[in-house]
Amino acid sequence: MDAKNTERYLENLQGEIDGASLYRALADVESDPKLAEVYRRLAAVEESHAEYWKKQLGRLGARIPSLKPGFRTRALAFLARRFGPAFVLPVINTLEQADSGVYDKQPEAVAGGLPNAERSHARILSAIANPRSGMEGGTIARLEGRHRAMGGNALRAAVLGANDGLVSNLSLVMGVAGAAVGNATILLTGLAGLVAGACSMAMGEWLSVNSSRELYQKQIRTEAMELEEVPEEEKEELVLIYQAKGLSESEARALADKLLSDKDTALDTLVREELGIDPNELGGSAWGAAGTSFLLFSIGAIFPVAPYFFFSGWSALLASLASAGVALAVIGAGTSLFTGRGALFSAFRQLAIGFAAAGVTYGIGSLVGVSLAG
Repeated sequence: MDAKNTERYLENLQGEIDGASLYRALADVESDPKLAEVYRRLAAVEESHAEYWKKQLGRLGARIPSLKPGFRTRALAFLARRFGPAFVLPVINTLEQADSGVYDKQPEAVAGGLPNAERSHARILSAIANPRSGMEGGTIARLEGRHRAMGGNALRAAVLGANDGLVSNLSLVMGVAGAAVGNATILLTGLAGLVAGACSMAMGEWLSVNSSRELYQKQIRTEAMELEEVPEEEKEELVLIYQAKGLSESEARALADKLLSDKDTALDTLVREELGIDPNELGGSAWGAAGTSFLLFSIGAIFPVAPYFFFSGWSALLASLASAGVALAVIGAGTSLFTGRGALFSAFRQLAIGFAAAGVTYGIGSLVGVSLAG
């Protein structure tokens, strides 16, 4: 039992060290001093939790190791320093929500009041990451300005976009290579697959963003019409929304009256609160999304193709697998940033999936090649 408790305490200690380090990193790069102070306070709480687990280890007579932040924490901190807190905040919020109940069934943690603190952290991160959740207008504007810069889940989209290009083109190249065709044919097929796939992804992203924008615009026009024709009903809806967020009826009515006193402010507020739409963004730039999707897909798709520029035959095939394997492992480690799984596990899983797909298409290509040759 002591061995199991020691292992559990060490896992808890590592988690608190990771949390404190990450919040310190966010505080260091946060341009808003108020938010930076919030991150510093969260870090201080995590550090106090780390001390708590050190004391628990001491009671068991266990050696207290000198732990450092893990791979995920270091990677997220690097990305925050490079691209700003908003780039990684959605990922951190997701991980924080997933971990908010980790102490609920640990009696030592409950005795120390840690579950309440963790849930408090989750609520604070959720409020920062989702600034429409009941904050006042000034805070909403400040936080939304930060999120528009990077567009929310950019990190997830970047990793998955590159993965789409890599796995699909690796499968295509291996399928053609399995048919025992010439080096030039494989190279041409791989490049065609890269361009075709990237164009398809870009067009799909353009259509998705543009369709969302048109839908949002229609909803905003409908909201404006309702505000003009039935303002009292819109006011009652807003009152109910603010009551659901914890305000008393009198406070909710006073806030609704204040917001609806100006038509432009009223429409902006109703669109944000009722529809969850930022009227200044409306899904972002369709062309920007298309260009980004094209680029990310191409980056992933080039890895299995590039070796065929320099090698031929089995040398090219093995080099293609090695190049794609390295990229798969890196992407797998990248997915661990927002899945919460270990980097090594995620890397090996990604390798297994990618190579399994490549093996299937290589086998199909071999069968087709034999059939055509016979």
